[in-house]
Amino acid sequence: MLEQRIEQQFIDSADLKYQVAQILSQPIAAAVQALLACVTNGAKVLACGNGGCAALAQYFATSFVGRFERERPELAALALAADSTMLGAEPNEQSMASLFARQVRALGSSGDVLLALSVSGNCANLQQAIDAAHEREMVVVGLSGRGGGQMAQLLRDTDIHVSVPHERSARILEIQMLALHCMCDAVDAQLLGEQEETT
Repeated sequence: MLEQRIEQQFIDSADLKYQVAQILSQPIAAAVQALLACVTNGAKVLACGNGGCAALAQYFATSFVGRFERERPELAALALAADSTMLGAEPNEQSMASLFARQVRALGSSGDVLLALSVSGNCANLQQAIDAAHEREMVVVGLSGRGGGQMAQLLRDTDIHVSVPHERSARILEIQMLALHCMCDAVDAQLLGEQEETT
């Protein structure tokens, strides 16, 4: 019984990946172009999210600054939720809502990219971060699920929205992780050339 439930998780995840591959390939490719334009012009990526999406933002920044699957020069990226001192300095709900926006205004510049990750798209601190990025003339790459919520309403024509058409948080996060892998792989391929797959 337990084994069947576990197997079904794998099956459901694989099924969703097959279903959304064609739907999401175009917006992911557009996100790659935005990231390439950013890093090849000496700009940086500011990544943010809450909960599991904060972990994904940190993972993305690590893959950009460090390496994804092969060695290359460092690419500038910063996860805004990774600074525990900054997080602890915001004592109330009102200041937590502006936490990412304050960092975007302090660190962001025209030519930078804001990578905003959310399951629902309805987090107030991400909404304010998107507004702040637009003030700084940054491109926003938004990753969401459930139709994108408020995030979808805030994004401009010059922004990119990778929206996972699903309701379940676990499945959305799995696809977001895969989307980030696709972005990192494609950026590396564009910068370093194609690499043959090894077993």
